[in-house]
Amino acid sequence: MCSVGNIPLAAILWAGGISFAGVIAFIYADLITLPIILVYRKYYGNRFALKLSAMMLTAMVLAALIVDLVFSGLGVIPETRPSIESITDRGIKLNYTAVLNILFTFAGAALVWLTVRRGAKDPVCRMSVDRHATPHHTAYDGRTYFFCTPGCQEEFESKPEHYAHDAHGTRGNRPRGLLRSRT
Repeated sequence: MCSVGNIPLAAILWAGGISFAGVIAFIYADLITLPIILVYRKYYGNRFALKLSAMMLTAMVLAALIVDLVFSGLGVIPETRPSIESITDRGIKLNYTAVLNILFTFAGAALVWLTVRRGAKDPVCRMSVDRHATPHHTAYDGRTYFFCTPGCQEEFESKPEHYAHDAHGTRGNRPRGLLRSRT
């Protein structure tokens, strides 16, 4: 779940009588979902993941209470609540937000396509390389390999059979780091 998915559920909670602070805390709740906690555990270890989760939970609760106090003080919390039926019966309609989402989806897909089309993997260090921008490339066994630095190119040229063997995906992996020359 993400915050965007939490908003309709938060609206239903608000219609059902949950406090404003509770609704705000629910929206913040996606900061400590189980998959995110597992990522924290993987990178930081169990102990720090628990500390980080506890700090985030505390921050969420305090932030929700502060937002509630500020909104209450300003008198901008709605007095009336919508009915649950009025929320669940709303349909999806084509508006400016939907149009912008569609347009930016196409723009994002075009950028991903351009990146993949121009990209190659350095067979030595596995870094992504723009094959049109890098001056470091060499041909071996009828294929062109692209490198991020002269050092990687020199390493490849010192034992090309090792890196070409690995780049061709002989370990059952998809071929990495190689692109056929277009010349």
